[in-house]
Amino acid sequence: MIGRSAAVGIVWDVRDGNRPPQLVIDGTSLVEAEPYGDFLTHARGHYEVWEGWRQLGPAGLIGRGLPPAIAWHEYEHFPRGRVVFNTRSRRFTLYADSKLQGRDTRLEVLGMFGLDPLFCDVHSDSHYRTSD
Repeated sequence: MIGRSAAVGIVWDVRDGNRPPQLVIDGTSLVEAEPYGDFLTHARGHYEVWEGWRQLGPAGLIGRGLPPAIAWHEYEHFPRGRVVFNTRSRRFTLYADSKLQGRDTRLEVLGMFGLDPLFCDVHSDSHYRTSD
């Protein structure tokens, strides 16, 4: 069953020095998601969202509950991923850097999008690989 709070979108795992890692997302409810072939997806991309956040500067980021490290790094620096919904299989997929695929992190990401892990698949994707 797909919950009412189910969403699709993009995610990063931002690590900022000695601060604990922070997952940050930009999402769209499933009802408002954009069709893309057999999928429903989030209309905004990683670059677009990240650059918008960077323009806020450190104080603006903190004011929105986002880590200030966003202001000093490119969007590709931190592990990232995307959640989409397959309209044929009626399942969600998290395409993500392998650093987001550990059990605890994966469950936290899926929870942030309001998803039941039983209805989600997790896959690596060459678009979402960090080098470090």
